[in-house]
Amino acid sequence: MSTDGGAAIPDQLDTPRLRLARPRSEDWVGLHAYYSDAESARYTFTNPLPESETQRIVGALLKHWQRHGYGPYVLHDKLSATVVGLVGLWFPREWPETEIKWAIVRAHWGKGYASEAARAVQAMLPVHLPQMQPISLIHAENERSIALALALGATLEKQLEFRNAPFHQYRHRKHGD
Repeated sequence: MSTDGGAAIPDQLDTPRLRLARPRSEDWVGLHAYYSDAESARYTFTNPLPESETQRIVGALLKHWQRHGYGPYVLHDKLSATVVGLVGLWFPREWPETEIKWAIVRAHWGKGYASEAARAVQAMLPVHLPQMQPISLIHAENERSIALALALGATLEKQLEFRNAPFHQYRHRKHGD
C-alpha cells in the first residue's frame, strides 16, 4: 500500500444522507462525543477517553491514511454537517488483517448510519482495492456490532482471544459474491 501519503481509495464518498471524508486534525472535536462516552467505549477501550487521547487517536487515523493509502472515514450528516462517527478500513499493527470498522456517536445510534456508510465502503472496494476481502473484529459481547456485520453479509470466520478478551472475526464478502 501507499507509504507516501497517496490514497488508494477516494478521499471522500457520498451516500444519500452522509459524506464520508478523510479525517482532518480538527475532527477530534466531533469524534470526542464517541470516545468520551462510556457505553461507546465499552467494547473497544473499556473506559471513556479524555480529550488528549481522542486527539491522539485522530492523529493515528491521519498517519494510518498516509501509511496505507486508506483508512476510516469521518461521517458527516449532510443536512447538519454534524460528525456522527467513523466507518472505513482499519489495519493497525496488532490486527490480523484489514477490517471494516465502525464507531458511531451514541446520539446517532439506531439511524442506520453505520450500515449506510459500511455499504458505501464495501461498494468502493472492487474498484479501488479489488483484492481486499476485509474482516470485522468484534468483541464477542457486542451484539449490536455483530448484528450489523451479519446484516452487511459478513460471516463468522473464527473466534479468538484478542486483547485479553473473546472476539469474533467476521469476513466480508467480495462485492458481487
